[in-house]
Amino acid sequence: QVQLVESGGGLVQAGGSLRLSCAASGLIFSFNAMGWYRQAPGKQRELVAAITSGGSTNYADSVKGRFTISRDNAKKMVYLQMNSLKPEGAAVYYCKAELGGTRRGAYWGQGTQVTVSK
Repeated sequence: QVQLVESGGGLVQAGGSLRLSCAASGLIFSFNAMGWYRQAPGKQRELVAAITSGGSTNYADSVKGRFTISRDNAKKMVYLQMNSLKPEGAAVYYCKAELGGTRRGAYWGQGTQVTVSK
């Protein structure tokens, strides 16, 4: 089955950096769009960044210029480099895979907590 496992979260001071990783298994990784989402307490889950199978990227306006999404198809990994973190960036960050074909749908990891201190 499809499994997504996030890592790299933690506590960072405002202005600092973190790199999140998502390890994927159970899918033909190179065929699939991947994304990072976040959910803060009391708020809806929102898109942070996405990357297509071809490497095209899309970012939320709030993170443009500070966050970078990338993927390594050989390792079945997707990354989110987060620089200049702000307190409002504190949330649980989730990895998402979009599958087509017979297993069409969205698959989510368990999330990794990012805490940003002022």
